[in-house]
Amino acid sequence: MTHARSRRTAALLLLLPCLLVLLALFLAPQALVFEASLGRRSAYGGVVHEWSAANYARAAEPLYLGILARSVGLAAVTTCACLVIGLPVAYWLARHAPERHRNGLLVLMILPFWTSFLVRMYAWVFLLRSEGLVNVGLGALGLPGLSLLYNDFAVLLGQVYGELPFMILPLFVSLEKLDRSLLEAAADLGATPLRALLRVTLPLIRPGIVAGCVLVFVPSLGAYLAPDLLGGARTVYAGSLIQSQFAVARDMPFGAALSFVLSLIVLALLLLFRRPLQAAQEA
Repeated sequence: MTHARSRRTAALLLLLPCLLVLLALFLAPQALVFEASLGRRSAYGGVVHEWSAANYARAAEPLYLGILARSVGLAAVTTCACLVIGLPVAYWLARHAPERHRNGLLVLMILPFWTSFLVRMYAWVFLLRSEGLVNVGLGALGLPGLSLLYNDFAVLLGQVYGELPFMILPLFVSLEKLDRSLLEAAADLGATPLRALLRVTLPLIRPGIVAGCVLVFVPSLGAYLAPDLLGGARTVYAGSLIQSQFAVARDMPFGAALSFVLSLIVLALLLLFRRPLQAAQEA
């Protein structure tokens, strides 16, 4: 009994730094945001601490629910696009890329992270604008220019570009651990490459798929830079809306309410993804 108690005490001591970091960096800020969301805007843009659910009632209006739904749609489309693009790339890296070059290719894939995301989004602005490299190239070929900037396509392009490595890396890890003999056995039993992919490969790499979807979907839900720089003011997403409430409208309580609602949506989705991830790991 004493030995078991000492082991539990040691485990709690090991967990204590993690719990303290979680409390300081997540629970405490969320508590402050929630407390601010219950107040009302002062005449000078501050917070009057009068507890009320008025900001949450306002966030439930059709206008703001539509913006949240649009943000969820953008995150879902970004996740699907990253999965469709990232799966072949991860498969080639794990199965067909020369082993002596594999680490170098992985470094090249994460190399953009060494540059600020803001700088990378401005690079896309210079590429996609009417006088940008793409339209200049089309003009050199005698083709008419295209309206590539300040629309939903540009926002989706920026999001996929920014989040794609977060999909490729978990898929690569799962595919690298995949036992080749299982695919050979499927081929010996008469399975076509497509059937082997659907019935053998995808079920076995499901933990990587779920992890990649979580890593892409969650940051895409509250994305701000890509919608703001590449989408302009034509389409409003949740991140842009929250930023405008704090920086432009100076309505901190309503911005805090929107932030807290977005945090609740993220937590709910993480709980939703947790079950399939656990099932995949147990399988």
